This record gives sequence, structure tokens and C-alpha cells, in this order.
Amino acid sequence: MSLKEPTFTFGIEEEYFLVDLQTRDLAHASPALMEACEKELGGQVAPEFFRSQIEIGTQVYRDFTQARQELARLRKTIATQAHEIGLAPIATSTHPFAHRSSFQTTPKERYQALARDFAGIGRRLAICGMHVHVGIEDDELRIDLMNQARYFLPHLLMLSTSSPFWQGEDTGLKTYRIAVFHELPRTGIPQRFESFGEYQRTIDILVRNGVIEDATKVWWDLRPSARFPTIEMRVTDVCTRIDDAIAIAALYVCVIRMLYRLRLTNQKWRSYPAFLIDENLWRAQRYGVKDKLFDFGRGTLVPFTDLIGELFELVAEDAAALGCETKVQHVRKIAAEGTSADRQVACYERLISQGAQAEEATKGVVDLLIAETVAGT
Repeated sequence: MSLKEPTFTFGIEEEYFLVDLQTRDLAHASPALMEACEKELGGQVAPEFFRSQIEIGTQVYRDFTQARQELARLRKTIATQAHEIGLAPIATSTHPFAHRSSFQTTPKERYQALARDFAGIGRRLAICGMHVHVGIEDDELRIDLMNQARYFLPHLLMLSTSSPFWQGEDTGLKTYRIAVFHELPRTGIPQRFESFGEYQRTIDILVRNGVIEDATKVWWDLRPSARFPTIEMRVTDVCTRIDDAIAIAALYVCVIRMLYRLRLTNQKWRSYPAFLIDENLWRAQRYGVKDKLFDFGRGTLVPFTDLIGELFELVAEDAAALGCETKVQHVRKIAAEGTSADRQVACYERLISQGAQAEEATKGVVDLLIAETVAGT
């Protein structure tokens, strides 16, 4: 029996930090701020693990222009409400200089329970990300496409990097968020599953033994959503610029559609060991878009700008079918000009060269993030 074609609908979730406009340090979301945001946005806004974080989620979309409009509205609404009390959101995956003393867990039982479970690692978990869901309604197809899409996670991460700083230090990494997040259990590249049944049996071992309540406590970089009939991509940093976020979301949806299209002609993307995919993930984490990733088919390192051009050609038919050619084309600009991480480091180095002290320079980076987060809203 042939499968019904998936909807390829999508939704985007983003997490932001809140900063004090005077000190540029992390600030706590007050109940009044959350109430004001919820009044404007309803269930599309929620608190996060730390009190200095806030999360938004778009509606389900088929059209990327409409999704961009909504993402802009969500960011602008939070920025407007936060500004009323001297705060601002920043779309970055680590704060440039905040220290652990600023990290306070949100006083909800769910987050308090996670904090107890995570122990010392949880006290470091001040990181934000972007998650993109793609509607794949058939269980078996969802697992099959997830197995194949693992290959492209380093490419998506490379395009999104926004966390080069940690507690005032330039880490030398383009995304320090991944280093922090992958300290947790049940994270990283998922294993390859032969069927949806095998996936369920694997999760059920932990559920039956009371280790986790359900699959929402599995935080792989790519996973079958436990709440929706989607494949949820979780590897990416949150993008400071809205257009970067939409471009990466569009590319991810196109990759999933391309893999489905291959399946219709009895083809599949070649499966590679997680060991090799992890090597590319490290290269994305460490070096970013100005460097190289492995092309495992050729067995060589290839400049990322070349790889992204080849990937665009692979998904050109899918971008046309989904009406997002211009959105996907934007990833070429990201690859050529750099990501938020590149701009943050350049800003820091420029200020240092002009005589600023390190603390002043990192505050300058926060100012850059404040401006870019709401640019185009």
C-alpha cells in the first residue's frame, strides 16, 4: 500500500534570553511580564528552564512568508512588553558574559524536578535553541526519514551558530551551547532505528523503569516529537536574525521532502555511522561556516560554501514545490557572510582594538544582539 503524502507543514520554536537594558546582564522574567506577554500571545509564549529565558512557538504553517510575519510579531511583542520594564530579549544561544550567579531556575515543579535530576550540569544549562517541526503523519515514515536526515544535522547547525561566548570568554567555538547541552543524557545524534516499533520499545525501557515519564524527556538533536506527528529538529542554535531562522527552517523542511521524494523512486540517502556524523557536528561546533565539513561520499573535507551550493541543488525541486526558493537561497548568504557567532566575535574584537576592556566589549556584543533580534520586525 502506498503511503499518503505527508503534509510537510511546519512550526518553529525559539528561546530567548532577557537582559537588563542598563547592565546588559541577564534579567528575570517577572510574573507581570509573562502575564502581559500571555495576554497578547496566548499559548504561544511560555517560561523556560531558567527565569531569564522565554520561549515562543509559531502556529502550524505551509507558507514561509506567513511564518516569518508571525515570528516577527512574536519577537516584537516580547520586546515591546519587556521594554516597558527596562528589559530586552536577545536571540542568542548563550549570553556573552553572564555568570552562574545569574542562573535561577523557574519556580515550577517541572523545572525544579529537572534541576534536581540534572544536578551540577543543570546549573550550567543557560542555553537557548531553535526547534523546527515538520509534519510527517505516518509513524514508520517518520522514523525512516529521521534515520536519513541525521546526515544533515551538522550542516544545519553550522548555519545557525550564535554562542561563541561563555561567562565573558571567547571560547573559540562557534557554538558553545552544544558543548553544554550534550552533557545531558539522551542528547546528541539519535541511533538508527529499523522501525517505529523498535523506537517505541527502546523508549519504553526507560519509561517502565521510572527513569523518564515519556519521550518528551528524550532530547536528541533530531527526534520524533512526543506531542505531534512531526520530526523535530533540535540541533540548531537560536538565530539572532529572523531571516536566518526562516532560511534554516525552510532548508530543513526541503531536506525532509527531498528524502521523501527519493523514497518514491526506491532510493535512500546513504547511511553513515554516527561516529562520522559526530565528527562533522564537531567541525560545525568548532569552526563554523568559514571552514569545511566532510563529504563522506567522496571521503574528503570540502569547503562549506561548496557543500551548501550542492545541497541547494539537491533540494531545488522541493523548494520550488514548497514555494520557498528565495528563503532557501538565503542560506548561501549566511555561508558567505557568516552567522551571528561570527558577527559577535567581530564586534568584540573591534571594540577591543578600539581600547575597550573585555567587560565593556562583551556589553557591546549584547547591544548588537538586542538590535539584531528585533531588526526586520
